[in-house]
Amino acid sequence: MDNRAFINKVAIVTGAGQGIGFEICRQLAKEGANVILNDIDTGLAEKALEIIHQENSNCIAMPGDASEINFIQSMIDEAVSKFGKLDIVIANAGITLFGDFLSYSPEAFNSVMKVNLTGTFFLAQAAVKQMKEQKTGGSLLFTSSVTGHQAHKNLAAYAMTKAAIEMLARNLVIEISSYNINVNTIAPGATATERTLNDPDYEKVWSGLTPMGRPGTTKDVADAALFLVSDKAKQITGHCLVIDGGWSCISPSPY
Repeated sequence: MDNRAFINKVAIVTGAGQGIGFEICRQLAKEGANVILNDIDTGLAEKALEIIHQENSNCIAMPGDASEINFIQSMIDEAVSKFGKLDIVIANAGITLFGDFLSYSPEAFNSVMKVNLTGTFFLAQAAVKQMKEQKTGGSLLFTSSVTGHQAHKNLAAYAMTKAAIEMLARNLVIEISSYNINVNTIAPGATATERTLNDPDYEKVWSGLTPMGRPGTTKDVADAALFLVSDKAKQITGHCLVIDGGWSCISPSPY
């Protein structure tokens, strides 16, 4: 008997070429899920798939823009075509464009809104339509951030989207619970990823600012994500789980 937690489950994870999204895909595949791994960067998606295939074969890559409505639907269709259903959708794709509020450009603002909000909203919409048709329920998970809870310099637009994503999850409780679909968000704090570790001081600075004494790892975040989309969390919905080693309790700034 296969006791892996996600055996025969089908999942879509966006923004998964590296970092948190990649680790979520990797852990889902290890636990038996059939996973569609999305990233806008074809090279990153293919490299991520290659790594996962060294451990498991139950993952396919779908490079593309997860904020484009037609592409969103193509991911849903691919999941159903390849694996017969859709159980889990994790809207992890997002972009961060730092900038001073007084000089922030409309172009930067619209880019952040499109990926972080349009992509999340319409991926959730398409997924719920499919899950409703299946009549088997499912789980949605959105990636927020501690910046949706605490002010962070030069991140006004980004923080705004993350707070909005959390409100979307709360509002969807009214809309989708009757279909046996739960929806939650995770809000990572400082996390060691390929991107953040480009800063040679990142780990040292955030180790000093974080009560638990270190920034999070992608595995820390993936473990929380997998719990919230597992059968063990079906009665948890509309919740945001902060994964920040206690930083948001005291909120010291790195600046």
